[in-house]
Amino acid sequence: MSARILVVDDIEANVRLLEAKLTAEYYDVLTAHDGPTALAIAASEKPDIVLLDVMMPGMDGFQVCRRLKDDPETRHVPVVLVTALDGRADRIAGLEAGADEFLTKPIDDVMLFARVRSLTRLKMVIDELRDREGSGRRMGVIAGAASRLGATGGRVLIVDDHERQAQRVASELAIEHRPLIEADPEAALMTAKGVVDLIIVNATARSFDGLRFAAQLRSDEATRHLPILAIVDFDERARLVKALEIGVNDILAKPIDPQELAARARTQIRRKRYTDYLRDNLDHSLELAVTDQLTGLHNRRYMNGQLEALVKRAAHGGDAVACLLIDIDHFKKINDGYGHDVGDEVLREFAVRLASNVRAIDLPCRYGGEEFVVVMPDTSIEDAERIAERIRLHVAGSPFRVMGGAELLTVTISIGVAATIGEADRPEVLLKRADEAVYEAKASGRNKVVSRAA
Repeated sequence: MSARILVVDDIEANVRLLEAKLTAEYYDVLTAHDGPTALAIAASEKPDIVLLDVMMPGMDGFQVCRRLKDDPETRHVPVVLVTALDGRADRIAGLEAGADEFLTKPIDDVMLFARVRSLTRLKMVIDELRDREGSGRRMGVIAGAASRLGATGGRVLIVDDHERQAQRVASELAIEHRPLIEADPEAALMTAKGVVDLIIVNATARSFDGLRFAAQLRSDEATRHLPILAIVDFDERARLVKALEIGVNDILAKPIDPQELAARARTQIRRKRYTDYLRDNLDHSLELAVTDQLTGLHNRRYMNGQLEALVKRAAHGGDAVACLLIDIDHFKKINDGYGHDVGDEVLREFAVRLASNVRAIDLPCRYGGEEFVVVMPDTSIEDAERIAERIRLHVAGSPFRVMGGAELLTVTISIGVAATIGEADRPEVLLKRADEAVYEAKASGRNKVVSRAA
């Protein structure tokens, strides 16, 4: 898994050393020797990860990190602070500045690459979601609100059989969050499928395998995207690297520092809320892409895809597919006589009546204008006729209340019915037969159901 990495350090030898190591592992490396240059490169080149030295003249690494995280275009880029400092205060300052990790010189190559691979996977997921969200934004179907996402008030699940340690973690987190402790990994797996923003697992638990628990979370679709913070002994390098390989998002070394715990929890919760926001926007944009906004039914685009698949299945020995093409009679007169607002009311009410009179397996769609289609899987033409007649009677039998109930309109519909007849049938041919049947219904007086077998 390759990535574009920006290395920032004021000492040329350090830059060249990291560049050589990363290039040998087939990473694409960008370099900068000061903070302003790094910010400019990050804005223009969009790196996947920034390896950022702290001790630089002028603008130090903390300042650069804050600037990157304050910019909407770069705040999602993982930042790893690299420094000769190993003091607690500097580590906390780095995390509170928004850094994703804090590595100490001389850099452990195994840890460096484990971190880089882990953060690259995360960045790829976020990039995919951002790209799709951007498409939805350009289409005008979603609006941004990511800047308002917070990092407090999260529900944190602590999975730990060490009671004193778990209680200590919970009490520290309770200042900002809502912690919950589970000592049983099976119970924790069930809890994780509920409303959870972060999971903290003791990777060195005695009664269960913490890393296996993390792997189970990653293998289950319901919990795959939950952030995991693993508590480890820092000198257990093999376990630490394995945790990152499994998909743990972050590491908390023992003894646990309260401020570091708080900072890492905030980072993970903020990132989860950001990715949740992106996924929700994606789901919303996809829904809008296949839904008619006036009636709430599926649109023609969605109908075409579903019908094609069903007709293909029927052509290869599956059950017949029936199709109803429905046209609201004299709809132009409604628009001309009462206005388009009333016409829209009629369309919405008709959609409700249509949806309530078809089966759960049927697919009612707005085809365009005052035309609607119902795709009916595993349905003979005779059964389709009966359902069509039920719809017609329900529409004609009860007036439509419009204009806040001030007007009652009698609405009728004409329905054409067709069903697949053989291996050579195609969706467009099926719809054409249904369309011909609609014209026949209209020509013979409207408010009728007509079927066309072939």
